[in-house]
Amino acid sequence: MLEDRCRGRQGECADRHTETIGERLVADSAALRRLPTVPLEPCEKRAGRVSSMALVRYRTNDYSVPTAYGFQDIVVKGFVEEVVILCAGQEIARHPRSYGEGVFVSNPLHYLALIEMKPNALDQAAALQGWDLPEVFQHLRHLLEARMGNRGKREFIQVLRLLEAMPNDVVTFAVTEAIHLGAAGFDAVKLIALARIERRPARLDIASYPHLPKMDVKITSAADYSVLAA
Repeated sequence: MLEDRCRGRQGECADRHTETIGERLVADSAALRRLPTVPLEPCEKRAGRVSSMALVRYRTNDYSVPTAYGFQDIVVKGFVEEVVILCAGQEIARHPRSYGEGVFVSNPLHYLALIEMKPNALDQAAALQGWDLPEVFQHLRHLLEARMGNRGKREFIQVLRLLEAMPNDVVTFAVTEAIHLGAAGFDAVKLIALARIERRPARLDIASYPHLPKMDVKITSAADYSVLAA
């Protein structure tokens, strides 16, 4: 309807102009620049620098990036609904945009590499507080720590780091399956997750899990079947 009404007024004169709207449109179109070859992004771009806490400040709020990018120069793209952070032209972080003031917006995955070196910080790290993981991850942690103590906590962090490269549902399935098989551990979770992605059956080497009870399978003799006739 709007287009039809605009086309219908092409022969009219607006205000004190002597030319018609259609004639002025032709003159305006001739003065317009060509459209850019690359579509313009509807965002505000700002240069910045990553802090020692792996944070980037954008409009009074702090957004996390992976700790490996500490002290690096970055570019922040502020869209209406999200904030995208780039380093050397590569995207390194993407967050929902906050319109509050002094808000800390973090992704727990950004800090796992650092926490892996300091596993005792797993429960105290502010970036990990409120991380909504499926309950099966906590179950895996209890099993690992009960079996290996502090080393189990480090192995649990290794399992969490799989979320950096694999979909959440794939890792969750792998954790659940590993617990079900009685092979709770990083290696088992990783193998099951890779098998899930590659659409093939997982082949676990039981020799890698010495803590599991060994099965003693005897050779069956013909006399064993006599009990069936009783």
